[in-house]
Amino acid sequence: MTTDAHRLLPLKPTELQLLLALSERELHGYGLTQAIAESSAGVITLEPGNLYRVIKRLLAADLVAESVRRPAPELGADERRIYYRLTPLGARVLAAELHRLRSIVTSPTGRTLIKRWAR
Repeated sequence: MTTDAHRLLPLKPTELQLLLALSERELHGYGLTQAIAESSAGVITLEPGNLYRVIKRLLAADLVAESVRRPAPELGADERRIYYRLTPLGARVLAAELHRLRSIVTSPTGRTLIKRWAR
């Protein structure tokens, strides 16, 4: 199972951000663009066409799936929107990617470069 996750690495930055957003809760497309812009401090902004291309790739790789749940309309939600959720494979791939990135950042070279450039 772990090898399944590792064969999909490294993730592209937008894929990583999307999986991170879905690790917190199920979201629809517009909610994903908002969550990604917020979590990246505005560095990553996705146009709808780009967002849905990424979603299509992640759906094909079984990292995300369409949610069967829809929020209640009385809560102000639009039940016509498609919500997405992280799959078990998506959660494993996300964990493997975060582990990979942590090992880079905490390596002696990574720590040195961060100290040098963080000024």
